[in-house]
Amino acid sequence: MTRPTARVLALLEILQAGGTRTVADLADRLGVDERTVRRYVDHLLDLDVPVRSVRGRYGGYRLAPGYRMPPLMLTDEEALAVLLGLVAGRRAGLVTTSVTALESAAAKVRRVLPEALGRRLEALLATVEFTAPSRTVTTPETGVLLVLAEAARHRRPVALGYTSWGGRRSERTLQPYGIVLHSGRWYVTGADSASGEVRTFRLDRIESATALQGSFEVPEGFDPTARVLSGLAEVPYLHEVSVRIQGSAEEVRARLPAGIATVEDLPADAAPDSVDAAPDSADMARDLPEPWVRVRLRAERLEWVAALLAWLDRPFVIESPDALRDLVHALARRLAACADAGSEAEPPPARPDRP
Repeated sequence: MTRPTARVLALLEILQAGGTRTVADLADRLGVDERTVRRYVDHLLDLDVPVRSVRGRYGGYRLAPGYRMPPLMLTDEEALAVLLGLVAGRRAGLVTTSVTALESAAAKVRRVLPEALGRRLEALLATVEFTAPSRTVTTPETGVLLVLAEAARHRRPVALGYTSWGGRRSERTLQPYGIVLHSGRWYVTGADSASGEVRTFRLDRIESATALQGSFEVPEGFDPTARVLSGLAEVPYLHEVSVRIQGSAEEVRARLPAGIATVEDLPADAAPDSVDAAPDSADMARDLPEPWVRVRLRAERLEWVAALLAWLDRPFVIESPDALRDLVHALARRLAACADAGSEAEPPPARPDRP
């Protein structure tokens, strides 16, 4: 749709808000001159939209009293944004409604679109593909999400009915500091009455949420996203890993997936005498005055940690567990065997069973 037509619809949106708008105000908001505003008004009149001209010092344009706008008027770009937002949002976990509600909303949007535009958008939705999310998307109760969002915005405490990952149900009062969507899951973080600490809760495990009287203040500089990611890194897993890695905290943290690890600076004299890396990396560790950090993370599979250390391509020292050192050596042997294997050489050794 052309830009003038989009601006005519924008003019209609402004007038729909009510009151009388001066020509100068409309021209400023639309980014056009006053003569163009009058031409846009004529377009609306041609569409049988009852725009009234108000004369006098404070005159301008307004909609006729009692006029009801059509339920939805969208440009091509707006309609595409709405429909793709519904579909993509559902796939990514952004839309918390059921599939039925999603399809119903999309159908209502299509019904009020011009026939030609509707056919084009139908074709797009029938052919577009979305990559699968990295994990199964969890959908919280819509009412719970809306209650928490309103409470976080207006700084109101909330009574929660919560079931932990172990199946234990509890009642608690939360001061919600913020809501975060991470990797297909919704989280709320804030001060928890049960523990007296700042905690993070998954919204799909919250059975009920009721806003309470009172108010609270969010600590200055509090970052909900950073708190959720650091909390996820502290969730108990089968293996607890501690590794020293050469590099600054910013460099190492940027190369780690968000929410899996904590990174802390080490003093200058904490550089190890030897590292679990290739000889040239060890020489680099001795010759360059680069800082070292300690990385702590939790994992269900140590093989994944071994591959992560190889991908980081930085000198490192494994502090714990000892089993990780054996897996790193085994991975190094398999990589070396694959690199040395030629067309007539023996195939590389099979990967051993996971411990």
